[in-house]
Amino acid sequence: MSENMRSYIDFEKPVAELESKLDELRALAAGGSDIGDEIVRIEDRAAQTLNELYANLTPWQKTQVARWPTRPHCMNYIEALITEFTPLAGDRKFGDDEALIGGFGRFRGEAVCILGQEKGNSTESRLKHNFGMARPEGYRKAVRLMEMADRFGIPVLSLVDTAGAYPGIGAEERGQAEAIARSTDTCLGLGVANVAVIIGEGGSGGAIAIATANRVLMLEHAIYSVISPEAASSILWRDSAKAQEAATNMKITAQDLLRFGVIDSILKEPAGGAHRDPALMIATTGDAIAEAFNDLRGLDPATIRQQRRQKFLDIGRKIG
Repeated sequence: MSENMRSYIDFEKPVAELESKLDELRALAAGGSDIGDEIVRIEDRAAQTLNELYANLTPWQKTQVARWPTRPHCMNYIEALITEFTPLAGDRKFGDDEALIGGFGRFRGEAVCILGQEKGNSTESRLKHNFGMARPEGYRKAVRLMEMADRFGIPVLSLVDTAGAYPGIGAEERGQAEAIARSTDTCLGLGVANVAVIIGEGGSGGAIAIATANRVLMLEHAIYSVISPEAASSILWRDSAKAQEAATNMKITAQDLLRFGVIDSILKEPAGGAHRDPALMIATTGDAIAEAFNDLRGLDPATIRQQRRQKFLDIGRKIG
């Protein structure tokens, strides 16, 4: 992250103070002051403080990290990991939904179908992509592309990052629930391998619609839940201010979900979260995706379907 564009999450205040002090010392050093030892000492202290903070994050703090706007988004992963990417638009029924990106390309030389929610990284792009909240036509586009991939024997990769499907009146009128259900069903019925990665927020049916995969990977500080902590607290306690308590009780972290068998593996994030070193996080994710696809290589369609079916049937039955 650029030194001039640094931003800090609320709980990172101790690191912010140390790094602000470092900026002052470096400015003095540039003017000729002999304070190199002091700079090194503060750098070490800042790094240690950062590591200690991220080693003990609460579920609510992980929620803040997962939502942080400078965290790498779907298109960052596609641009870095996918070559010859050709996006396809429209559901052939109503229109195109730019919250859900879909298309075909090559991952490490192999053809792959890519699906993912894009949140955007500026006011203009966030509005364009509807903050990553897809409407029914987005999920119907996903179904169209998954069926095409299945027909041509092309594996499917999903990059999940959404607060949930868009809850607007128009979306409900056009069959939001039905579109999500059909997308989930299409994932389950694929005869080709599919791998999903929760890269930020995995919110509700909007996430599950493209994450019902043979392998579900999750970044260390991502979250995955049936409802947002704020919505859960409003329903349970009539008080959205209890979102922190809800986040703790809902078991939305990667560590909890691995224990419950909801996900298959956790991808370690760089010190201070994915937003502090996006390139390293994307490279780590690429290696994990390659390993997941390699594990499924050579399996016939019936075996792929059976493994996926059994994976989801086992959720909740086996708790580590």
